Amino acid sequence: MRQARQRAASALLWVALLTMPLWINALGGYTELASRVVVMGLAAMALNFLLGFTGTLSFGHAAYFGIGAYGAGMTLKYLAPSTGLGMLIGVAAGTLAAALIGALIVRLRGVYFAMVTIAFGQVFYFIAFRWNDVTGGDDGLTGWQRQPLHLGPARIDIQNVDTAFYYLALACLAASAAAMALLLRSPFGRSLLAIRENERRARFLGIAVERHLWMSFVVSCAFVSLAGTLYALLNNFTDPRALRWDMSGNFVIMAVLGGMRSFWGPLVGAGIFVVLQDYVSSHTVNWMSVVGLVFVLVVLFFPRGVLGLLRGRGMS
Repeated sequence: MRQARQRAASALLWVALLTMPLWINALGGYTELASRVVVMGLAAMALNFLLGFTGTLSFGHAAYFGIGAYGAGMTLKYLAPSTGLGMLIGVAAGTLAAALIGALIVRLRGVYFAMVTIAFGQVFYFIAFRWNDVTGGDDGLTGWQRQPLHLGPARIDIQNVDTAFYYLALACLAASAAAMALLLRSPFGRSLLAIRENERRARFLGIAVERHLWMSFVVSCAFVSLAGTLYALLNNFTDPRALRWDMSGNFVIMAVLGGMRSFWGPLVGAGIFVVLQDYVSSHTVNWMSVVGLVFVLVVLFFPRGVLGLLRGRGMS
């Protein structure tokens, strides 16, 4: 019965996502906002792979999100006008950086791990901020735009058609979600859950804890890098704020709002965060106070997040 409800809820979620460009305008939104929900939802789900299913908190995921964004933008500006190549290089750059840094910090735990991820993230932020000739510095990377996507004989005009870009982002989300689900259902994923529940017992069972944490960190950063490439392509622009630690904080807030222990919770949390941010910021410059208040109320009264609340009422 519970599995049937979960399948029905997942199907309902995908129906809403597939039809979002058709109904979001009627609710006062716009297609670009829908794309932002999907992109940030992917980023939050990527972080949650490490946070919710491995039990390790990172406040430095914005670094790899930003590396993916700059990788895509710099490829289009300096190398070749190819959207596919830009996404590939952005993901590869973010994943490589995560593999190198993860190997250095994987033995740290708790607050020490979180603080070191912030420190490394700020290193990348200041590189982007100071390297004006290449990154544009604080003004951001401009002078480029996403190009039509060529898939064999097919040409998808994501350059001028916002709806086409939305479905590209949704396809990336679907492929990433499928890959994460397969990993979590594999012996590797079960090992991550064992580490989350009791690291000492997992170690006694013979699980190579550091290696699994490193792999989880790299996988998580690979998906957040993909979200970063889509973020840059959505805006035809990126700047150092995409690398800053508060962007990582936003990902954590999204995951907690929706529910960290739920697979789809971070996506729901991202939808709430992005829509609330867009609506409130159009009425007041103090939108962060409103979002912060909502976050505090959710943490205090609904610690399992929105999806946790729905499950408790038998709705999911």
